[in-house]
Amino acid sequence: MLRTVQFLILAMCAMMAEARPVVRHIRSAHEFDRLLAKHASETGLPVVVDFYSDGCGPCRMMAPIFKKLAQEVGQDKAVFIKVDTNVLHELSSRYSIRSLPTFGFFLGGKKVNEFSGAGEGQLKQLTQQVIRSSEVENVVLPLEHLVEYYQTHDASKALPSIESVHRKCADMISNPDQECVGAAASQLVRKLKKKYGKGPPTIPRFQTQDRQPNAEQPNEKKQTDQNNNKPKTKTDPGKPNLNLATTEELQAELERRWEEELESRVEEEEDDEAEMDHSFYAGASDFPERVVVVGGGPAGMAAAIYAARAGLSPVVIAPPLGGQLQGKGVDVENYPGMPNVTGPALIAHMRNQAAAYGAVFETQMVTHIDTSQRPIVVHTTTDDFAETNTTNAIWTHTIIVATGAESNWLDIPGEYEMRGGGVSSCATCDGAIYRERDVLVIGGGDTAMEDALVLARTSRKVTVVHRRDQFRASKILAQRVMEHPSISILWNTTLLEILGRRIDVVPGHEGEEEEDIDLDSAAVKHEMKKVVSGAKLKSVETGEETEIECDAVFVAIGHTPATQFMQGVVEFDPERPGYIKTVGDGSTRTSVEGIFAAGDVADSDYRQAITSAGSGAAAALDAERYLSEEGLGNEADEFEAQLLAELLQDDPKSGRSGSDEEETYNIYDDAGGRMTGMKESFSAEL
Repeated sequence: MLRTVQFLILAMCAMMAEARPVVRHIRSAHEFDRLLAKHASETGLPVVVDFYSDGCGPCRMMAPIFKKLAQEVGQDKAVFIKVDTNVLHELSSRYSIRSLPTFGFFLGGKKVNEFSGAGEGQLKQLTQQVIRSSEVENVVLPLEHLVEYYQTHDASKALPSIESVHRKCADMISNPDQECVGAAASQLVRKLKKKYGKGPPTIPRFQTQDRQPNAEQPNEKKQTDQNNNKPKTKTDPGKPNLNLATTEELQAELERRWEEELESRVEEEEDDEAEMDHSFYAGASDFPERVVVVGGGPAGMAAAIYAARAGLSPVVIAPPLGGQLQGKGVDVENYPGMPNVTGPALIAHMRNQAAAYGAVFETQMVTHIDTSQRPIVVHTTTDDFAETNTTNAIWTHTIIVATGAESNWLDIPGEYEMRGGGVSSCATCDGAIYRERDVLVIGGGDTAMEDALVLARTSRKVTVVHRRDQFRASKILAQRVMEHPSISILWNTTLLEILGRRIDVVPGHEGEEEEDIDLDSAAVKHEMKKVVSGAKLKSVETGEETEIECDAVFVAIGHTPATQFMQGVVEFDPERPGYIKTVGDGSTRTSVEGIFAAGDVADSDYRQAITSAGSGAAAALDAERYLSEEGLGNEADEFEAQLLAELLQDDPKSGRSGSDEEETYNIYDDAGGRMTGMKESFSAEL
């Protein structure tokens, strides 16, 4: 019994240590620091970090892309981790995370690059860049190699001088062996090669087996006694010694470790990106699509569900840029049958439902639509890196435009240059970053009220700036804002300018005390980043200008239809700039046959999630009716059926070759024609 329990514990330890997860969720700053230190000193692998928030729409959309990239890159090339900024405030503050999602790239324990936003191409590009850097910097320049090199290329160099050069190189990157390693070694080799025409030979710092996810690390290896060559056992005083433990102690330890394993599995299963785990578009086929839905909001998802249930296999082009409902952190209280559900969760349910019925998803952006030929051609950005200008093409018989609306901006000084530095249009995405700080919300509609309520959960003080003396928002939302103790209101006031200050950022040294950083070193690069420090306001009644201190400004002044890519393609409503004109009462048809408009791209009156979903369903029904009227069916299935019929006709064994008058073989004739309606067992007796 004792040996069995010991064996189970050892087997479980082996199972738990077999490999690190594809994407690891960090749960403490200490765990984050240990992981960076481990890969800086033991594997040399770069670490790619996704700073995210559960309520951030673009974060949730980027989650499956981040996981897919991790799987494509491989665990022997880079380490991918996620940091929830709502939980780990220390890390978001240390690395000055002011916009979500933000992706950080670490090498040698230091941050070497970062970017904010839902840019798939940029994520891939910077990931490949940091991987290349890790491979180039995976070198060691031993002292003996440097001595031999100088003896060959500069014999006048004295040994103390060579040792001094090597020591300076070793001091640039801390390592226990005091060797010249990493970027410092690569830089020294390049300089010597430029000076003498050839650089000194180096050796790999980390071997291939060191970078494998199940590699045995040096600090985990068994220590061997030099005298008797027997392994020494290192015992954690807080855990029972398995060699001396009783059966009860071993069983208790087994249960504890099993619970930890179950907990980790549950957390993995409940991962955010699981909700986006559905089919992605595999690329253009030999036959045109029947329905393409452009947009991933309620209108687009409803259209996809209805089209998928009709067997039309729609392709949904929904880039991971969020949307009005994706960025809605408060509950969507007015969507029937879905109480106490946030916007991102509602969209996730819709996507899963559409995928379950056969919809596939393309995560790129539509650049333009060509209606000069039939089928219609939809051009999207490629999966390549951002610097490429080529596009992919999707041929389709019908298009449902459901791209919704984009946030409006004020176009005032300081607004554009400090986006990502305290200026935002998504309180749900970026609000948690400004915990216990003062923030402004600009606007007086439902969007502004929702943002103010979201921010009031975490911010020290929320000030709503509105140009009128009453809100345009719904009564219940406005009442909640006016009664909230953490929210104050500035009536009849406009925002003139967003004020900022420049901060000195030293990449790779975030969180360190200034006295610990050699600011005069040439190896230390400084970056000046401008962040929000306040705002200049103006009274509408008196014209008086005042300044107010704040750490962030959230602009919530409404939205404009995202229909720029449709300019010159369909007819727009002249009385409602930006809105697509539909033909007929209640129809979603546009001025171009085969193109339909749903949701906020055509609705300037209601602009609600439920009305958008209704118009999305109507657009799918209109598209289905159009395909039937034009006789456009499933061409792939029709071609396959025709090909099969031709093969059967040409096959002499099928009995269909030659003249139609030729008698064909009937298998039932062998049973005397009495097989119809009989069970096989009974007919066999006959």
